[in-house]
Amino acid sequence: MEKPNQPAGSLPPVAAEADSSEVAVPRNWRGITRPLTTLVIILIGWEVIGRYVLTNPLFFAPLSEVAEAAVQLWSTGELQKHIWVSFSELMQGTFAAIVFGIAAGVGIGISQRVRDYTEIYITALYATPLVAVTPLLILWLGIGVFSKAAVVFLTAVFPILINTAAGIRSTDPLLIEVARSFCGTRSQIITKVMLPAAVPFMLTGIRLGIGRGIVGVVVGELFGARAGLGYLIFTSGQTFEVPALFVGILALAAMGVGLTFAAQLVERYALRWRRSTEMDGS
Repeated sequence: MEKPNQPAGSLPPVAAEADSSEVAVPRNWRGITRPLTTLVIILIGWEVIGRYVLTNPLFFAPLSEVAEAAVQLWSTGELQKHIWVSFSELMQGTFAAIVFGIAAGVGIGISQRVRDYTEIYITALYATPLVAVTPLLILWLGIGVFSKAAVVFLTAVFPILINTAAGIRSTDPLLIEVARSFCGTRSQIITKVMLPAAVPFMLTGIRLGIGRGIVGVVVGELFGARAGLGYLIFTSGQTFEVPALFVGILALAAMGVGLTFAAQLVERYALRWRRSTEMDGS
């Protein structure tokens, strides 16, 4: 019995599936090995520069000395205390920024009247340098955790608010008209059409807000604090303890990477319906 004709150069179905699986595995490995390769090169370069180029201990420190300082700070419990203080300040301020930013962004996005009353002042506050406001907040709220959480709130809220309002306003007008044609109420249009359409913008704003919130933690702790990674960086710089200073910087970087990665996972989970829709459409 003759087999059906196949186009020239095509593979049988089983072979094609095997080829695609063989290609998928290297791609997944490349996504892991390439960043690790870059990290290894950076770490080796850091050690070499610290040992043979920038040898003045007052300005730079090799990676091995930074690791020794980290182990010493961890063994005394000091590093855990600083990480916990900064993390708690970041979480409190970011959570308040998410709640207020999304609520205010939705109000500004759906109401032209609210936008007319508030837009110019939001722009003015967003453009105000944080360094100019932080001393005043610390003077009002003290040098405890609450004042740093307020600084984080001010730094993180505007990306969330602005992105949420932009997402609400960028909702496809055709979707709104379809909802109205089915006699959808204003609240139903907001909750079932506008808010789902704005979710990608909200999540992008949250990711940006986390990054800005870490900056706010450092700025607040530099001006006045009793603990925290910014406080560790400040005191280490004052006493020329460069390895400990780098420990604080690396801890902040690791915190930012971890929280951003967590936000990306939440974004993938929340937007899985978009990927399935795109796959169905393709």
